[in-house]
Amino acid sequence: MTETPEWAGRARVVMLGRDGCHLCEDAWKVIGAVAAETGASRAEVSLTEVGEADREEYWDKIPVTFVDGARHDFWRVDEGRLRAALNG
Repeated sequence: MTETPEWAGRARVVMLGRDGCHLCEDAWKVIGAVAAETGASRAEVSLTEVGEADREEYWDKIPVTFVDGARHDFWRVDEGRLRAALNG
């Protein structure tokens, strides 16, 4: 998929995940801490909210993090890398 999904622009940092995903829970904690520090808005989107093409693209990569609408990371969120993306 080459186009940015419309839902990826809901906030400055968007995490695509699903219920019961321990990696998603860990990623959301890191995103929350960095967003609080930088003042960035954040939103969580569930795989159940996206279209089939996006589910097929991302289901095996969750959590997937988007910054300013562009895919940033998947599986894990590196705090330093996220902070740099938000400050740069």
